[in-house]
Amino acid sequence: MYELARGPLMWLSFIIFIFGIFYRTVQLFALTRKKEAVLCTKKKVEKTVQKKHSSEEQKFKLLLAFQNSLIGTNPIMAIVSSIFHACLFITPIFAAGHALSLYESWGFSFITLPDNLIDLLTIIFLACALFFLMRRIVIPRVKSISTPYDYLLLFITAAPFITGFYAYHQYFDYKTVITLHILAGELMLIVMPFTKLGHMVFFFFIRILIGNEYSFGKGKRVWS
Repeated sequence: MYELARGPLMWLSFIIFIFGIFYRTVQLFALTRKKEAVLCTKKKVEKTVQKKHSSEEQKFKLLLAFQNSLIGTNPIMAIVSSIFHACLFITPIFAAGHALSLYESWGFSFITLPDNLIDLLTIIFLACALFFLMRRIVIPRVKSISTPYDYLLLFITAAPFITGFYAYHQYFDYKTVITLHILAGELMLIVMPFTKLGHMVFFFFIRILIGNEYSFGKGKRVWS
């Protein structure tokens, strides 16, 4: 099973992930359109620009944006979420074991971080995942909108880290645990483009390319 997971299933999961990302990207472009150009006179444009760039108005907009943002309304959630996503990206990419597997399979690898640091980041990530789980169980307004689907996605996200932690410390049978670790990572890759986990990939696409109240900029496209 280990060889199957490390060979054909790994290739299959990467192929599904890549084609899934391509499909969702095409879908997002199909659901959006280019912003229409605003036609107006030069004087109107100058007056509008001057008005929008008045210092008082800019300060008010920044304050309002901060108050309405996640860090303004729920700073604890914002901090935990930022740490969670940072660990989610850093830990698998810079783990020495993953770099070795990449080199053995495809002849290249990324730089690595010390094993002790990766271990610490894994523990921090799992603590954040536990925070999200308890939040869904304890807080009534979050519990009311939580479904088995949400719990399943949280488990799929945490499973590669749990099994990776067990494999690194060689808890239980190593061959079984490392096989489960590989399968858990492959499952996460497969479902990512087609579930809520896709926000990890499309976050910047939405925030930069599409103009809305949550964008980092004006954006060149809008929802159809």
